[in-house]
Amino acid sequence: MRDLHCHILPGVDDGSHDMKESLAMFDAARKAGVTSITCTPHCRKPYFDYLPMWRAYKEFEKEVHAIDPSFSLQMGFEVNYHMLMKLGMEWAERLHFDGSNEFLLELSVGASPSRFGDYERTIFELQGMGYDVIIAHPERYVAVQKDINLARELVQMGCKLQASADFLKGGRFGKERRPALKMLKEGLYTYIASDAHDVSHYGCLSQAMDKWGDLLYS
Repeated sequence: MRDLHCHILPGVDDGSHDMKESLAMFDAARKAGVTSITCTPHCRKPYFDYLPMWRAYKEFEKEVHAIDPSFSLQMGFEVNYHMLMKLGMEWAERLHFDGSNEFLLELSVGASPSRFGDYERTIFELQGMGYDVIIAHPERYVAVQKDINLARELVQMGCKLQASADFLKGGRFGKERRPALKMLKEGLYTYIASDAHDVSHYGCLSQAMDKWGDLLYS
């Protein structure tokens, strides 16, 4: 099982604080059945620091491969839309998942449905550059909670949707469970990821994967 969105790198954002915690998260991930991890530190204020994030990845990779040389790791970023606009689209080349054309894009939590036109243009531009756009946790966005058609439109545009596993507990803001279950039932999600910021989130991942399986085969 691949975990393509997590904040497991030590000391670079609001996830793991140090290498000890990162390795505890890695252990929890393996116990949850994860066999591949894409590390996705935040690309947004106030956390983004490109070179230190890459250094943290290399240090983490060294520690992980000392434990399990065959474990698959990949570097990427969770790229906030506003930060991408500030940096410029040329930064997409540095921010996609290393070794693949996948690009994890975070939209604005409180954006109104009318703002989705701005996202549309950026998504089409990324796709035109050859990137496979993955939308992080759409269940978290107020606009999607109000109008599930926006999630359907993202899929119709060719985006892949990623649920964050803590939706079963209500998610980060307490309102994610209902829209996430609706999107799961409709088959709108391509991925469930831990979005792990600490060890406990890997327990959420196991539960969410079980729920997804129950819905698929019910």
